[in-house]
Amino acid sequence: MAFTMHSHSGQFCPGHGKDMLELPECSSLTGLDSPLHAAYLAEAQRLRAVYPSLHILIGIEGEWYRPEYAEHMRALLADPAIDYFIGSVHHARGGIPIDYDVATYATAVQAAGHGSERGLYATYYDDQLEMLQALRPRIVGHFDLIRLLSSNPARDVRAEWPEVWERMLRNLRFVVELGAWLECNTSALRKGLSEPYPTRQVAEEYLKMGGRFTFSDDSHGTAQVTTNYARGLDYLESLGVTEVWTFKRTPPTVAGEKGTLEDVSVTLAEFRASLTPGTQE
Repeated sequence: MAFTMHSHSGQFCPGHGKDMLELPECSSLTGLDSPLHAAYLAEAQRLRAVYPSLHILIGIEGEWYRPEYAEHMRALLADPAIDYFIGSVHHARGGIPIDYDVATYATAVQAAGHGSERGLYATYYDDQLEMLQALRPRIVGHFDLIRLLSSNPARDVRAEWPEVWERMLRNLRFVVELGAWLECNTSALRKGLSEPYPTRQVAEEYLKMGGRFTFSDDSHGTAQVTTNYARGLDYLESLGVTEVWTFKRTPPTVAGEKGTLEDVSVTLAEFRASLTPGTQE
């Protein structure tokens, strides 16, 4: 069974998403724009009722602007309609986006990196650890997103910036100890990078620690659903990965309570076989 654990719609992510939330071919729907949060949850639950043959999970991807944001996120996550949370970092300290465009990334380098990419990388992974510790997500979104607009996305961080590499290993260890998963996020390929998130160097260390992967297209419209899935699966296979993980949800027996989630694996062979020809490249 193919799935995506991380996708967005224009209906509830205006400004960077497209199309409506109703995506019958998508087995897991996620997204959060704070003013539309209640409407998103209501629509996702409606679609779950309309398409009972689909195993629809309801999740949100949260942001990490500053530590004070944790209380707001915990309040959102307490809603029983939410099955799981993707913890991500898209902004440098001060709220400057790191994945918007090159000019904005350069501003982040100056403001949060004290004028160097090396400093920005260090700050990014320190912020990521704060997010992990405060919010304890089940899934960690695009672990190394910071490399997207870097002057050298293929940089050997381990060799060039050892203090940054140690931060990355520290965060990976925390993810494994938490029982969370990294996503193999194929949006990096769509945006021109040579590898999904996370890069091979990171993925190899994570697997040595016993880490598990889930799988995502991080689509922002229907045209991007399952984009580069074949390449993403090839990448995982080259790492020796044989399965990816998702959740099986059991509805609550008492109204107003959360459903129960069970970790389940899908072999890469099963995943690949379930893809619709022509939609996976």
